Amino acid sequence: MFNKIFFRKQQLKFMLLNLIAFTIIFTIFSVIIFSEVQRTLFIKVDTHLSEFKETNTGLDNIDDDFDHAPKDKELDPDFLPKARKTKDLNPRFIVIHWDKAGNIINKDEIGTRTYENYFKNYKFDKTNMNKIMTTEIDNLYYFRYILFKDDNEGDQTAYTQIMINVDPEQTIISNLRRLVIICSVIFIVLSISASFILSRKMMKPIIKSWNKQAEFVENASHELRTPLTIIQNKLEFLLTTPQAKIVDKFENIALSLSETRHLSKLTTDLLTLARADSAETEIIKQSVHVDTFIQSVCAPYKEIAESQNKHFWLNLECPITVKVDDTRFHQLLVILLDNALKYTGDNDSIGVKTYVEDQKVAIEVSDSGMGIKEENIRYIFDRFYREDKARSRETGGAGLGLSIAQWIVAKHNGTIKAIKNQNKGTTFKVKLPK
Repeated sequence: MFNKIFFRKQQLKFMLLNLIAFTIIFTIFSVIIFSEVQRTLFIKVDTHLSEFKETNTGLDNIDDDFDHAPKDKELDPDFLPKARKTKDLNPRFIVIHWDKAGNIINKDEIGTRTYENYFKNYKFDKTNMNKIMTTEIDNLYYFRYILFKDDNEGDQTAYTQIMINVDPEQTIISNLRRLVIICSVIFIVLSISASFILSRKMMKPIIKSWNKQAEFVENASHELRTPLTIIQNKLEFLLTTPQAKIVDKFENIALSLSETRHLSKLTTDLLTLARADSAETEIIKQSVHVDTFIQSVCAPYKEIAESQNKHFWLNLECPITVKVDDTRFHQLLVILLDNALKYTGDNDSIGVKTYVEDQKVAIEVSDSGMGIKEENIRYIFDRFYREDKARSRETGGAGLGLSIAQWIVAKHNGTIKAIKNQNKGTTFKVKLPK
């Protein structure tokens, strides 16, 4: 129950973090797009407004400049571009002249119809002098404008304001804003769904690792408890007869030593797997002649098999070298051969076969023993898995050997699988890259 609550809280935390990350990314992206579109739409208008302010303080000055220009001489070359530039006004522009009292004094130039429809109730506001601003007239029309002081003392104009209608640009911006809001709502819904799915996917390996660790600790504790209990009982029993001779307590001492060896092997296997999980164990590869190496490893097992009335055979047809960690490669073969010896009886056979298949080195360790049930083959590489727990206890197995074998093969970029023989027994097939 505690684990479920913990996992649920952790999943909710991951979901919120993903949602926040998605929201921040989308918000930044939307702001950048919206700002860039707005800037692009107004850049030409703002440029014209700025150029107008820089070149002249009012349209009337142009006429004055032409009136005061020399009549009998050619015009100054520098004067013509200035006059031409100011006269070349964007047709969308509307120029308004204000007097000191804030009244429009060029109604005729604006046009009676334009003045009556747009600027009749327009109030003078000089709070944003020399700045390009946007204003709304009658809550319908949008204008971009710049207001600056007119320094020409020859007329009543105190301020000049140049305006341009930006309804098309404003419509685009409004539509874009509406689109961004709609997309934001859709994105939030999708983000919640995506965050939920991603958080579940993120939790799967965590839950799997947690359960695997809990199972590992539970099984390890059980495996360690059994030999420790036996050793403790035998030692306590020996203490009850301190005057007894060793020969009289030989059976108890031998059993204690056997359990101690089992405990030592179990501890070594657990340490190997723990280091494998933490990626602390390094694989140091070197060139090894496959057939020669396997023959040397199999030599003592052949003698053991013969002493147990078992037939041991070799069929080595892979006279090539491979890059492997010889220590781990030796451990792999020992695990497979130990299993073959443990789970075979009198007159059974054990064999090792090597050959090249699909440009890879193939190694098969076969036996004609009790075999593995078809439905249990997929579990045999799991840690602490034993098909027959009672018999495994008799043979001293803890269900870790094949897990270590699988790890060794994986570290060498190879594959290992168990195949049920047609008659009886099992074949473990290992494939390693050349």
